[in-house]
Amino acid sequence: MITFITVVHIFTVVLLVVAVLLQSGKGAEISATFGGSSQTVFGSSGGQNFFQKLTYTLAGVFMCTSLILTVLPSKLKRSVLDGYTPPAAAPASAPASAPAAPAADSTAPAAPAENKK
Repeated sequence: MITFITVVHIFTVVLLVVAVLLQSGKGAEISATFGGSSQTVFGSSGGQNFFQKLTYTLAGVFMCTSLILTVLPSKLKRSVLDGYTPPAAAPASAPASAPAAPAADSTAPAAPAENKK
């Protein structure tokens, strides 16, 4: 299901980019893009209404698929660690020979003797 929605989402994005790039700016006619000089390429009203409706529709589909792709995986509650089983804990045993406590440092300087007069 997620794969299908992702494919629809990517296809919608590509179509949305194409639809936006084919739209004319203010003052330019869409039929001039295709080499025509009149607005009869996409009907009597020109391509402006067609591309506006297409852009609005694709933007709506894009928003819906974005929301679905955001919410759906959180509802599935799948985790990377779902199939993980922790290894059996080894019993803690004392090492055979424990290290001895460090001996007093004999190389340390002695405290200075007090001078009593």
